[in-house]
Amino acid sequence: MSDENILDIIEAAGLIIVIGLILWQRVPAMIAKMLDARASAIQNELTQAKQLREEAEAVLVRTTQRATSAQAEAETILSQAREEAERFQKESEIQLKALVERRARQAQDRIARAEAQAMAEIRAMAADAAIAASSSIIAARLDAQQSGAMIETSIKDLGAKLN
Repeated sequence: MSDENILDIIEAAGLIIVIGLILWQRVPAMIAKMLDARASAIQNELTQAKQLREEAEAVLVRTTQRATSAQAEAETILSQAREEAERFQKESEIQLKALVERRARQAQDRIARAEAQAMAEIRAMAADAAIAASSSIIAARLDAQQSGAMIETSIKDLGAKLN
């Protein structure tokens, strides 16, 4: 036999011995067990990933709902604020208009009082001037005897006028 054939036989015998050792040590069962454990671990990871995904989707839905409700609430608050601002503006305009009208009436009342007071002062001055003029005319035209007679007549008539 040739050296090559002997080497082939030794290689075949070594291969058979290695395969025999592998089978005798139950390596395929160990490999199967390891693969089963790895498959189980992968399955657990997939289950956990699925649960995490479902939880994330639920959180996303809740967050989206909260965001939607917050947006709606913000729009409601903004709408109410606008309405309140418009109402406040209208009330302010009404109050300002009432204040202006009240001030205008007060000014007109003051003007009317000032006019009435001025007219009263003018009348009083006219009456004083008329009395002074009448006194000087009467004093110039009446003598003491005529003025005494007029005073006595006035005193007599005074009792009738007071009753």
